[in-house]
Amino acid sequence: MTILIIQILNSLFYASVLFLIAAGLSLIFGVMRIVNMAHGTFYAVGAFVTAWLVGRAIALGVPAGWTFLLIPVGAGAVGLLGVVIEPLLRPFYRRAEEYQLLVTFGLPLSADPVMDVLPSIRIGGLIYPGYNLVVIAVGAAAAVGLWAVIYRTKFGVMLRATSQDRRMASALGLNVGLIYVSAFAIGCFMAGLGGAIIVPSQAAVLGMGIEALILAFVVVVIGGLGSLQGALVGALIVSFVRTAGIQFFPEIELAVLYLIAAVVLLVKPTGLFGTA
Repeated sequence: MTILIIQILNSLFYASVLFLIAAGLSLIFGVMRIVNMAHGTFYAVGAFVTAWLVGRAIALGVPAGWTFLLIPVGAGAVGLLGVVIEPLLRPFYRRAEEYQLLVTFGLPLSADPVMDVLPSIRIGGLIYPGYNLVVIAVGAAAAVGLWAVIYRTKFGVMLRATSQDRRMASALGLNVGLIYVSAFAIGCFMAGLGGAIIVPSQAAVLGMGIEALILAFVVVVIGGLGSLQGALVGALIVSFVRTAGIQFFPEIELAVLYLIAAVVLLVKPTGLFGTA
């Protein structure tokens, strides 16, 4: 029973990080209809910036507890990077998808003291990192917050209107350019936040963005590109399957994920929650 609880918590931890990455990817596509191949890079930048900030803070004698405040700072830096980059991509929005893929694909440390601040918890006879529960809480809060912004605010109405008909939204007086910048920045912030919160439990290394991008695409293929609900459900499916796979069939766990994605595409090409 204890092992089962640990596996569920590990799956939720992994799903929280995957959701942050996939939700940002889906938001950018849903509003701007561009497949952002640089999304894994933004995730990695969030990890590296946060690792550097925490390292500098520790070197300067800042108490480890205060370094938690640097996690949203690292994610915010990625959001600002998105504000700078988005206008450079606008000429490619009306071009074929291969141009968008090539351009965004070409855009492209460790913070252990943060984990040490939070005490581990005992589950049965095993020790579980308390920081992982914080990551799960951040993922849940991000899901609720993003849903509230998109479906319960005026800004969310403008986002959805622009995603459905850009020309009509512009004719009605909406600042489409500002909405695009905002959507891209939020998507980058989500990716950066995913990288920032994973750093205390995993070292920031070269190539980490590629693996995150691949898994994020598996998530959105299963859930449906452009769907917030799809990103959440897809992240849960991928995380539970991969956690179980690593435990019981590590040799083929990635193949199982690709097989699930292929089956979903065959049954429903737009994904579980996607629309044509």
